[in-house]
Amino acid sequence: MNPAAPQRPDPAAHDPGPLRRMCWIFPDRESTRTTATWRHYFWDLYAEVAEELGLTWCRHAPDAVTVDATDPARPLVYVDEEPVTPQDTLFITALYSLPYQSMDVFNQYALYAVLEQAGFYLPFPPQVSLIGNDKLATVLHLADSPVPPIPSIRIGTGRDVAKHHYEVALGSLTYPAIVKPAGWCGGGGINLARGPEDVRGLASLAQGGDTTLIAQPYLGDGTVDYRVYVIDGKPYAALRRVPEAGSPVANASRGGSMDFPPVPPELAEATAYFAEKLAIPFFCVDFLYDGERYWFSELEPDGVIAPDFDDPGRTLQRDITRARFTAYRDAHAKWLANRPLAPTPRSETR
Repeated sequence: MNPAAPQRPDPAAHDPGPLRRMCWIFPDRESTRTTATWRHYFWDLYAEVAEELGLTWCRHAPDAVTVDATDPARPLVYVDEEPVTPQDTLFITALYSLPYQSMDVFNQYALYAVLEQAGFYLPFPPQVSLIGNDKLATVLHLADSPVPPIPSIRIGTGRDVAKHHYEVALGSLTYPAIVKPAGWCGGGGINLARGPEDVRGLASLAQGGDTTLIAQPYLGDGTVDYRVYVIDGKPYAALRRVPEAGSPVANASRGGSMDFPPVPPELAEATAYFAEKLAIPFFCVDFLYDGERYWFSELEPDGVIAPDFDDPGRTLQRDITRARFTAYRDAHAKWLANRPLAPTPRSETR
């Protein structure tokens, strides 16, 4: 006699009501100092705004998600042992690849693919996360942008970097040049190379972590960075970052100052192109202004909504975050209404 089959939980028994939870999949590699900084900067505010909208916000490492697919037609997904369903939960699945997160990259991306195949709504499908993470993939995907992309060269590093084979692609690079990691964020690793020998030195350092590099012409001292927050396909707000004197980088982490001006008309007009190419509820587009013209710089599917620290209530940060989360909720509801009916749950008895 065959052993009795275990009683399989029925997904339909878990209340399939409206969206109740937004879960960020984020590598659990932060130091205690960085964790405190990010909580003050945005994590705590995200939770507060979600609660105002009647939602629960949570953040988990990839290993917190467990999937039972013994019945592939009805996979069961758990977050820290709690069952979640496509009806009540959406996952934020932007890829993070800072140096201390590099060991998590495969697990992140593989999990995103699993969640997509398990039927969950992902505001950033895995392909969008990849395009946004690699700066050259971004440029190629959006090559016909109405705001021209910065000319870019991608350099792989590794055990043979001392052979300088990558230099075959550097003939058109002008100096000084910006050399930076292809997949980091926050202004980390951005350097100014004043000649080929500087590129060789930076490539040698990048070899230590197999870090792929991007080389671009330097647009000049005082180049200003504009981040446009795009919500439901429309330019919602802009963040302007100005570098401190002597720095080639405008990010706040490198000493840049921030303010929130109106969206420049040229960038607002270009938003329609990006919204058509991406068709996701929220993303950020970064542009650089060299004093004469704008350049398309980067795509940030999960771009930081920076705080307006001059306002104790951080009104604008809350407003942008609320609009972002509302767009997620509305997109999830639309997706849920239009998705094919799930298979009828199969009755299983002991």
